[in-house]
Amino acid sequence: MANVSVEQWVEMFRVVGLTDDDMRRWHAEFERRHPAGHQGFLEWLGLPAERIAQVRRDSAKI
Repeated sequence: MANVSVEQWVEMFRVVGLTDDDMRRWHAEFERRHPAGHQGFLEWLGLPAERIAQVRRDSAKI
């Protein structure tokens, strides 16, 4: 199965009107409700482990 890149996700989010702040809140809510799913999603995107850890840390602060 082909992955969707981070850039493609961001483009889709922008098309539906999400701002950078909206995307940060989306990640925060994903992390709060489904931390293992958030981890899996970030891995599916192909992000390196250190970037995943940073996104999750940042998400937990919001």
